[in-house]
Amino acid sequence: MTSPTEVDFAESPTSTFEYENLQVEHRGPISWIVLDRPTKANALSNALLDDFSDALARLAHEGGPVIGIRGRGRGFSAGYDIDQVGKVVSEPDPVADRERLARNVNRFLAIWDHPKPVITAVHGYCIAGATQMCVFADLTFVADDAKIGEPAIPLGGGYIAPIWAPLVGPKRAKEMAFVVGNTIDGSTAVEWGWANHALPEKELFTAVETFAAKIARTPSDVLRIKKLSINRSMEAMGVRTAAQSGAEMDALLHLSPSVRQTRAWIADVGLKAAVAHYKRPVGPEELH
Repeated sequence: MTSPTEVDFAESPTSTFEYENLQVEHRGPISWIVLDRPTKANALSNALLDDFSDALARLAHEGGPVIGIRGRGRGFSAGYDIDQVGKVVSEPDPVADRERLARNVNRFLAIWDHPKPVITAVHGYCIAGATQMCVFADLTFVADDAKIGEPAIPLGGGYIAPIWAPLVGPKRAKEMAFVVGNTIDGSTAVEWGWANHALPEKELFTAVETFAAKIARTPSDVLRIKKLSINRSMEAMGVRTAAQSGAEMDALLHLSPSVRQTRAWIADVGLKAAVAHYKRPVGPEELH
């Protein structure tokens, strides 16, 4: 007699997913969403986010019982595409800005609300807005030498760090947020509680697939309620409200003189020079 937890994944629906900015790969019990803009460091453009939302919605009813998210190329993702979100706007519209930011949060809350377990697998780099994806995932596996952290230039605030706080605590969230471009490695991410497991990069994706196979032994309806019950306990502590309020905080800060000045300065000197400015070591003149 076949065990009730044994599933023939070959019979799961695996219709073709065609996207420009990502790929969907079905591998036994796991369906991978692969961010696929490697020449742009898998930066989260509006088009990629649209593809991501569509794939996530379709995978609620298709593919394996577990979803994985990873990046193609040298890293997971460098965060939101600066060519789209960092431009100087002559007549800023705070309401439109808030709606845009809230839409992005809701894209990632769809991971939190998804009926299937979602695992993020981080190698290379996972910066700024890309960390939101991982925070809302059910599990996160990281390469031990991955770089996970804050935006490389100070163009906003209150959007990303607040949703780190339930995982790492307020003091560590502030440690990350207060320093431009601050990062931690994968091993530290596990120590802090941001991720579940850290291991060598060459073992990362296989480890996720093996763990997905273990998860898949539990019936999908049982997994759904287990996920829902744990999420409800977190929401009772305000996680969803904090995440959604980040859109207002960021939209407010985008109107500040210092952020508008920084955007104009970046447009003048170029993004590479701006990043290098904030990466430079602290000099003696800054200590006195």
